[in-house]
Amino acid sequence: MTEGFRIEKDSLGEVQVPANALYGAQTQRAVMNFPVSGMRPYPAFVWAQAMIKRAAAEVNRDLGLFNDVTVGDRAISGRQIADAIIQAADEVLDGQHADQFVVDPFQAGAGTSHNMNLNEVIANRANQILGFAIDDPKKPVSPNDHVNMAQSTNDTIPTAIRLGCLWRIDELLAAIDRLADALEAKAEEFDPIVKSGRTHLQDAVPVRLGQEFGAYALAVRNDRERIAVAADRLRRLGIGGTAVGSGLNAHPEYHLRMVKRLSELTGQELRSAGNLFEAMQSMADPADFSASLRTLSITLTRIANDLRLLASGPTTGLDEIRLPAVQPGSSIMPGKVNPVLAEMLNMACFHVQGCDLTVSLAAQAGQLELNVMMPIIAHNLFEMMHVLIGAINAFTEKCVVGITANPAKATGWLAKNPILVTALNPVIGYLNGAAVAKEALATGKTIKEVVVEKGLMSAEQVDELLDVRAMTEGGIMGLGGGGG
Repeated sequence: MTEGFRIEKDSLGEVQVPANALYGAQTQRAVMNFPVSGMRPYPAFVWAQAMIKRAAAEVNRDLGLFNDVTVGDRAISGRQIADAIIQAADEVLDGQHADQFVVDPFQAGAGTSHNMNLNEVIANRANQILGFAIDDPKKPVSPNDHVNMAQSTNDTIPTAIRLGCLWRIDELLAAIDRLADALEAKAEEFDPIVKSGRTHLQDAVPVRLGQEFGAYALAVRNDRERIAVAADRLRRLGIGGTAVGSGLNAHPEYHLRMVKRLSELTGQELRSAGNLFEAMQSMADPADFSASLRTLSITLTRIANDLRLLASGPTTGLDEIRLPAVQPGSSIMPGKVNPVLAEMLNMACFHVQGCDLTVSLAAQAGQLELNVMMPIIAHNLFEMMHVLIGAINAFTEKCVVGITANPAKATGWLAKNPILVTALNPVIGYLNGAAVAKEALATGKTIKEVVVEKGLMSAEQVDELLDVRAMTEGGIMGLGGGGG
């Protein structure tokens, strides 16, 4: 062993590998070939691939596919090899050896480098478990022949994408639920406050502040449902298709046994994709899941923007709600406080939408039996989930739960709103209503004053129809006739 390095071999020849690294030649080639971003694989990608290796070792062991080997005067059973692989994979699943997963997300097509990184780390750790040094040329466990048995990059990476997304799906859905719950709590708290509605950013008929927040909550709930439905399609696995979907080099029972064992190990209700060729060719399910995350980010962007508008000012804006003051807003303007959590959520959601574009472009780039863009699909999906979970939790806990209403400002704006005349349309008609609104706006008089002065209605009739709370409850009709 050269000082600081050891020599490993692959099909292209010898490679110098850091002496203490658990990975081997193919991983080292990837490190040298792809010094692109300096990023590492997301833990979800490592966990998912390690889970596949663990399940495969167990299934292949139970099918009697590991051969006994003799190293020197030592006999090692196939079961011992399988059990060492399982133990090594379990260590990875527990978060050990995280520094050994070093391949840049921008790597060789399909994810061969990532797959071999896992194969090599688990193989070398299994060799250590069996009592062999990682620089021992006679070490018995092979990354290809044993850890990758009955597998290909082409079926493990699509499976890992699905499992990696499902690994954090409950965490994401829980974050969305907490946000929806917080918005619903505010809807109930703010229900007594009647304010001016706005369409086209211009005055409109009244709404209750609680109705606005209730609509936000339901929009988030609807997006949660979309995500859950899309995630369910990720439960369809094509593991066992090996290189092109035909299952070459895999036992006839391997596919269904793998689906069953992965279900047990992950606690997820997984199922066969049915057609393993389709499962390898198509990235439609991951693209669909990505699109559901994009839709949520669109909704969250809209809500964050609304909160920024409603809290604008405070002295020169709408100022109908107040967001929690969590940090100073300016390095030069004393006392300024900005809607920083809403701004953060905007940025996070813009990033998620950009990631979705990458996923959609990569998903359509598949050709014939394989999509070679899977590594970047995986990276962006895991990044989308990671960013959304963190952003939603922070926005909920540090912003939404602390929002307070400013009833005086909300009702004050409403009192000046000439569009209240809309409630009188059934009696005075649309054109008369428009004339009243224009005069009220020009003179500063109230709608009631103008209508009574013009003799269109009595003061009592106006009072009955200009019940602003009733206007927010629907089904309000005039006192007799009149077209709108």
